[in-house]
Amino acid sequence: MAFALAGLSPSFSGQEERSTKVKPRMAATDFSLAATRRTLWSALLDAVSRHGKTKVILEDPERQPLTFGRLVLGALVLGAKLRDATLEAERVGVLLPNVQGIAVTLFGLTAYGRVPAMLNFTAGVKNLRAACKVGGIRTVVTSKRFVDQGKLDDVVHALAETCRIIYLEDVRKQITSLDKIKGLLRSFTPRSNSGARLDPDSEAVLLFTSGTEGTPKGVALSHANLVANASQIFAHAEGILSSGDTVMNPLPVFHSFGLTAALLMPLLNGMKVVMYPSPLHYKQVPKLIADTGCTVLFGTDTFLQGYARAADDGELSSIRFVIAGAERVKDETRRMWAPFGATICEGYGCTECAPVLACNTIGDGAKAGTVGRLLPGIEHRLEPVEGIDTGGRLMVRGPNVMLGYLLADQPNTLVAPQDGWHDTGDIVDVDEAGFVAIKGRAKRFAKLGGEMISLAAVESMVSGLWPGHNHVVIALPDPRKGEQLVLVTEKPDGDRKALLKEAQAQGYPELWIPRALLVTQAIPVLGSGKVDYTATRDLAQTMRALL
Repeated sequence: MAFALAGLSPSFSGQEERSTKVKPRMAATDFSLAATRRTLWSALLDAVSRHGKTKVILEDPERQPLTFGRLVLGALVLGAKLRDATLEAERVGVLLPNVQGIAVTLFGLTAYGRVPAMLNFTAGVKNLRAACKVGGIRTVVTSKRFVDQGKLDDVVHALAETCRIIYLEDVRKQITSLDKIKGLLRSFTPRSNSGARLDPDSEAVLLFTSGTEGTPKGVALSHANLVANASQIFAHAEGILSSGDTVMNPLPVFHSFGLTAALLMPLLNGMKVVMYPSPLHYKQVPKLIADTGCTVLFGTDTFLQGYARAADDGELSSIRFVIAGAERVKDETRRMWAPFGATICEGYGCTECAPVLACNTIGDGAKAGTVGRLLPGIEHRLEPVEGIDTGGRLMVRGPNVMLGYLLADQPNTLVAPQDGWHDTGDIVDVDEAGFVAIKGRAKRFAKLGGEMISLAAVESMVSGLWPGHNHVVIALPDPRKGEQLVLVTEKPDGDRKALLKEAQAQGYPELWIPRALLVTQAIPVLGSGKVDYTATRDLAQTMRALL
């Protein structure tokens, strides 16, 4: 599903005792909170000033590299056309694939004070229509070529019932020589000629939660949120990332990991980004890595396993570091990547925090079994959770924490975090050295016989027994005990007796062993690569009913 922005390509009771509060963690490297008080457009122009207009900064499967100067020019020309078709501060839906054209569209909207609302084209018609309603989206920008290749005609037809659809191909036809000349003139003084007077605290993008556990919500992130997180990541990654790196980003930018960590962070720090439209193309991504000499790869555990299995000899040899997030990195994944010589740095975050909160680095900045230390400038506290003896529910506050939620029952009201604190919903433990260990999501604990059981911990035990397969533990209602554990697994010959034997050997109580094993060919996943727990739970209920 390659896509180029035609016409704008380079050719043109105890709670107080157990609750802890930690001061903001500041990295040894140069991280200035004041320096993050910029708009996204200003941050891009600052990067251009530092690294030069002629530096190649974007590439995709079309293999027509885009320089910083052409990115700014394209954003100004396209943005002016989209400005004329929209209102100031309007949220504009963006339904595009993960190629360089989406970056031009993103910055084009931003330059003229519009708010890109990144739509997940894998979410289905129902969720997309709900997202447009929650976000008050009346205009959606897409591409005829993308709609055709992605077989999204039904999706766009459904959106057209409530939204105006703007095709980039039609915009291209409307761009005149005069428009190009105006854009070129604006590009000489882009700070004053974009036409937008933005506040760093104004809304920059609208994203939507992945809905792994329930109904998606709109997440409004400010310019300062995005610029701060990009700066935090780069500061935290001292010794790993530099402007000389080339980043492979196959992750969709309708999720914050693909948007901030894998696109904005590299761009704003002078790193070339190679974009690819689908992380699921396991053969093509390694080939593009080899062709472009990428040194850094962003991905999830699921995708990393796919690339490692599908890559031909030498295709991943240029990768020095893999930045992994969205799901726990399995030991099997690390073993699969060991022959390539790349270091896997596992991190953690959430959409509401723009998204990165913590990440392992190298040397004394890494610790097995954790997701690393918190990024600079982030405060945290742990709230007690009944049945959890060590650690607690993670609350965070910092410059990357969202403006607020847009909810289905309050679509026109921004629900801000109370006193700036965001409840991550994750149960974690933080050791004396500051390393964060994830115990599981609050919603991913089951209560059996009065005992809190981490579903993630059970999954880890199962993965140790049957590496190379995906497994998900679901808590389903039980008439006697309230809940019972069910294992949904891709291992075709999974056997509960073997699982029970392994659990006993590791000292797990029998209460932690799933009562039933349900075998499926493929566990449902979201476009981000995360497990779709809602769909998996529905699958488990259906399969159990058929037994």
